[in-house]
Amino acid sequence: MKTIGTPFEVKSLTLKNRTVMAPMCQYSVEKEDGIPNDWHFVHYVSRAVGGTGLIIMEMTSITPDGRITNQDLGLWDDSQIPAYQRIVSEVHKHGAKIGIQIAHAGRKAEDAMQPVGPSNIAGNALPEETKNGSLKQPRALSYAEIKETIQQFTEAARRAVTAGFDTIELHGAHGYLLHQFMSPSINNRTDEYGQDLSKFGAEVIRSVKSVMPEDMPLILRISAIEYIDGGYGLDHSLQIAEQFKEAGVDMFHISTGGEGVPGSLKPGNYPGYQVPFARTFKEKFGIPVIAVGILNNPHVAEATLSNGDADLIAIARGMLNDPYWSLHAIKDVTRKVTPPIQYARGIR
Repeated sequence: MKTIGTPFEVKSLTLKNRTVMAPMCQYSVEKEDGIPNDWHFVHYVSRAVGGTGLIIMEMTSITPDGRITNQDLGLWDDSQIPAYQRIVSEVHKHGAKIGIQIAHAGRKAEDAMQPVGPSNIAGNALPEETKNGSLKQPRALSYAEIKETIQQFTEAARRAVTAGFDTIELHGAHGYLLHQFMSPSINNRTDEYGQDLSKFGAEVIRSVKSVMPEDMPLILRISAIEYIDGGYGLDHSLQIAEQFKEAGVDMFHISTGGEGVPGSLKPGNYPGYQVPFARTFKEKFGIPVIAVGILNNPHVAEATLSNGDADLIAIARGMLNDPYWSLHAIKDVTRKVTPPIQYARGIR
C-alpha cells in the first residue's frame, strides 16, 4: 500500500493526500502594503490545481516592521483580509486545503528601520541570503513590547480564521523571532523571558489558540538543531517542544538551522537529510509531523511516509519547479492519479 496518495486527517483538517506545499516567500508585494496580489493568487491556486493536499502560504508578518522585506505579505490589518479570502476560496474549489504561516522576523527584518529581538545580539547571514548583504543591529524588546507582540500574533491569527484558512502555522524556525527567543545563543535576557526560553513561544501559542476554532489544528515549524557554532542541539529543541505541545501545538513541521552563518554542525544537503529529526519528534510526542528537506524525488517522499518517519511531506523548491508536482509524484509512485478533467489528456 503506497501512502503518498492517501487521505490524512487531524482535527477538522482532512487532506486528500499527504503532500504539502512548504511556505516560500515570493517577495512580490508591489505596494509595500502586505496585501497579496495576482502573482500570489496564481502562484497558490496553480498548486491547488496541481493536486497539492495542503498549501501553506508563505511567511506572513504580524506587523509592518516584522517583515523580512517590505515586499513580504502581512496580516496586521483587517483591510488585508479580502485578498486572502479570494485565494482561499479559489484553492478550495480545486480540492486542496490551505494554511498560512504567520511570523515576525525579529532581528532578521531587513527593511525595518530598527529591528527588534529578545536581546541586542546582532545576527549574521551569508551575503546572498540578504537584500543588502548584512543584517542591522537589533534592539531588545521591552517587557511591554513582548506582551504587545503576543497580541499582534493573536490578532493576525484571528484575521486568518476570518479569511477562511483551514489551519495556521507559527514560524518558530530559521532564526525568526519565535526561534530567537528559544535560542540560548540569541536570547541573553535576564528576566523571565530569558530564564525560561519556552515562555514567549508558549504564550504565543496559547493566545493564538484562544482565537482559533477548537477543531482547527495549529502547526509549529521548528528548527530541530541550529547550525551556528555553539548552537543548540536536538535535546534542547525537544525540551522546548514539550512545552509548546502542552501549550496547544497539534502538529510539528520539522526543519533545521537558519539562525545565522552555518558552522561545523551543518549537514550535507542530501535528499531526506532532515527526516531523522522529523522521526524523532514523531516518536517523542505522538502527534502528526511534517517532514521537509529535499524530498523532491517521489520515491524518497514515499519512503519517508511509508517508513513512518512523518505523516506528511512538504515540498519547497520542487513545487517552484513544477506546480503539478503532487499529481506527477502520486502518478509516479502509485501508477494511478486523478487529474483535473481539463488535463486528463496529458496527465494519466
